Amino acid sequence: MLIRRRSPRLRGSLVTVSAVVALLALGACDSADGGTAKTHKAAGGSGSGVVAPGRPGEPAKTLTPEEAVRAAPDNTPNSADVSYARMMIVHHGQALEMTRLATGRAGSTPVKRLAARITATQQPEIEAMHGWLESNGVAKSQEGHDHGAMPGMATPEQLAELRAAKGKAFDALFVQLMITHHQGAITMATEALSEGNNVQIEEMATDIVAQQTVEMDRMRSF
Repeated sequence: MLIRRRSPRLRGSLVTVSAVVALLALGACDSADGGTAKTHKAAGGSGSGVVAPGRPGEPAKTLTPEEAVRAAPDNTPNSADVSYARMMIVHHGQALEMTRLATGRAGSTPVKRLAARITATQQPEIEAMHGWLESNGVAKSQEGHDHGAMPGMATPEQLAELRAAKGKAFDALFVQLMITHHQGAITMATEALSEGNNVQIEEMATDIVAQQTVEMDRMRSF
């Protein structure tokens, strides 16, 4: 079973969100029981507060309601998030172009099954990224991206060679091109994890790294 590790930034965000949720829950208890439920006193002041767990090795902190709100993470997408979503739509699109060829040209069952899995995974991811861009105000007319700027993309000549191949020749070239394609996608996802700011993009990028690493290992065993 594949276990995904969350990045330190995401873990920190979840800690803060947990603190805010705990604060709201405590407030709800106060209202429900007529004020008999007691909350922690904020350090250095009066009124209710909430204990926010610290990072590993750090002590917990008691936050006032105002501090808890201010401590909520900024999830505003930055240019790296938008660029990643735009590029990955195009990148995935070429992968689907290659998998469609496998339906009638692949010679082995493992390659056909691999192509089907890639299609089943990447088509929903494309739709999710389109939805994310739309929800963040990026028009479809702005979604295109230069193929040459993306790592792992097959050249027009390589795609023409793949279209002309069949059977074992197709299988060998398909696997070769798809491994390179996956390596490029992982490079892009790793950059998004390092430079982006949006948690949704971080989750998408983490999924792609995990899934495509497994698929590359499988392809190398063919």
